[in-house]
Amino acid sequence: MSEAPHGAPIKTPGQLIAAVIAGFSIPVAIIILLAVYVNNSTRTGAGTDLEASVKERIAPVAQVDIRDANAPRVYKTGEEVFKAVCSACHATGTAGAPKFGDASAWAPRISEGYDTLLYNALNGKGAMPARGGTNPDDYSDFEIARAVVYMANDAGAKFAEPAQPAPGATASAGASAPAAGASGAAATAGGASSNENAQAAAAVAALASVPQAASAPAAGAQSADAAQAGKALYEQVCQACHAAGMLGAPKFGDKAAWALRLKDSMDTVYNYALHGKGAMPLKGGSNAPDADVKAAVDYMVNAVK
Repeated sequence: MSEAPHGAPIKTPGQLIAAVIAGFSIPVAIIILLAVYVNNSTRTGAGTDLEASVKERIAPVAQVDIRDANAPRVYKTGEEVFKAVCSACHATGTAGAPKFGDASAWAPRISEGYDTLLYNALNGKGAMPARGGTNPDDYSDFEIARAVVYMANDAGAKFAEPAQPAPGATASAGASAPAAGASGAAATAGGASSNENAQAAAAVAALASVPQAASAPAAGAQSADAAQAGKALYEQVCQACHAAGMLGAPKFGDKAAWALRLKDSMDTVYNYALHGKGAMPLKGGSNAPDADVKAAVDYMVNAVK
């Protein structure tokens, strides 16, 4: 048997040239198409968004928030204050705080009355710092009162919503005469109207402002008065974290923990207390005079000597 002869596919010089050109051009075209496809696909890896990366790197560290001092203040609701401040402990019941919505945990507090709850919120109690660690510039007494009513009412209380301060009266709400504050507290004890709650808030604020206004030691008796003021401020504010060593605070009386801090000069330690460091806000979240804050530092330092 014989087989048919096989003919070569390329028979002319022109066909040879065409085959050579195709052999080079087709792979090159495929490579170019693949490169275009890869380049146009979405890239999500680090550093791929060059413009956003550059903007992030050259962005200023801090920004100035300019507010109009004459603009009417927009007060936050009790729920907003709770979410921003109180939820840190009350959402989960941390550090003995009554958990939000837990009627059994809130019942003993509610039975003490609105006045006591508000006083404790403004001045601190146990592990809770005054005003939840904030200051009056961030949240007014009225907003703190709203948060107290919001949490208590969710757990079964029937406190009336505090009356909003009149425009221009916010700054003077905490400087009411003691007699007026006393009458406001008495009115709150007799009823639960919104006006009564506002009077109670003013009374509590007035009481809270008395120690701070009178806490500056007199000349000639600075040592004894300063020691007493330091102990009082510790018990009112600092012990919220330092009593148990919460949030990295050196525990009161713990020599090893304080030894690390005391490697710095006392001026540096005072500076941390006055201006804040880490999780500790400036002045521990209080508005106490600088002298009292330094005295509180001295009180804690003396306990480890």
